[in-house]
Amino acid sequence: MGDIGRRGAIALTVTGLLAPLTLALGTTPAQAASCTTSAGPYQKQVEKFLGRPVDGRQSAADCRAIKAFQTKHGISPNIGYAGSVTWGVMDLMNKQKAVGKNPNKAGKCPVNKGRIACVDLTLQLSWIQDGSKLVYGPVPVRTGRDGYETRTGLKKIYWRHIDHVSSIYHVPMPYSQFFDGGQAFHAVGISVWNPPGSHGCANMTTADAKKYWSLLKKGDDVYVYGRKPGT
Repeated sequence: MGDIGRRGAIALTVTGLLAPLTLALGTTPAQAASCTTSAGPYQKQVEKFLGRPVDGRQSAADCRAIKAFQTKHGISPNIGYAGSVTWGVMDLMNKQKAVGKNPNKAGKCPVNKGRIACVDLTLQLSWIQDGSKLVYGPVPVRTGRDGYETRTGLKKIYWRHIDHVSSIYHVPMPYSQFFDGGQAFHAVGISVWNPPGSHGCANMTTADAKKYWSLLKKGDDVYVYGRKPGT
């Protein structure tokens, strides 16, 4: 992953979930021949998620809606095909939404540490709690892809840099809060549901990264557990 010092932190990393998940299915680039007429293996599930008529048959309107979703979240190819990657993102969104305001229901994130930032890799969610009290979240995060997994365990925020830029990937990492080598919470300018994931960091929306910046400080605990789908 690389060190922080002179070489800078690694990361492509990055999220509000508790505001309802919105799907921006409006205007999209020209569809033309790039919009498939083929129904995918997850056609009915995708139609239901997008509020389309659930008939398992691909229509031009179905394709436009699927393509818009794929374009928004960086799913490639964005040709309106209801395949496994597209449905995987939608299924994860459904599971995240179902968590509601009780992300630590199973008690996996420690409640004896005071203020702590929790990261559930399995559900790609993070939140801040103080004991058993939920302080902020849960919010969706984009953690490390296969081969660049976000490391699990109990950690501490040891360095914060509000205007950090990765010297490895040459990308901005606003509101960076490092908790394990080059792995950090930070904002990204892409969808936090963009597959396959980051290079180890916990990517967040700008709004959530700002809130984490205001609520956490150097020395605060971070607990990462679970396993990101696909790793």
